[in-house]
Amino acid sequence: MTTPEEDPELPGLEDALTRARAAHKKMAAALDEDQEPESDEDLGWQPVWKRPRTPKPKAAKKLELHTQRRRLQDAGKRRLTAGESRRPRPRQSRIGNAAARRDARALSRVRHSTAWLW
Repeated sequence: MTTPEEDPELPGLEDALTRARAAHKKMAAALDEDQEPESDEDLGWQPVWKRPRTPKPKAAKKLELHTQRRRLQDAGKRRLTAGESRRPRPRQSRIGNAAARRDARALSRVRHSTAWLW
């Protein structure tokens, strides 16, 4: 492997350094220029994130927040009712008295047991 000092074909480090410094000065000068357009100048089409903000009146802001709050409340109610509709009804409402509940328990024990019934 050769080093830059040994190989005469490669440009010297000093030359590369001076070119880099000149380019740096050029780039700094370009960045220092005022990049914002003048206020009387026509901007043309601008993406949303670059457009200047126009402040909303207080009434419009309140109305927007009100509609947003209503939307979120309605979504919460829908979520709650959807969750409740999927829940199974409690067993006690299906089986009225204690004796029937005992019978149901015994039947479920038999149904879920591993014993063979011949």
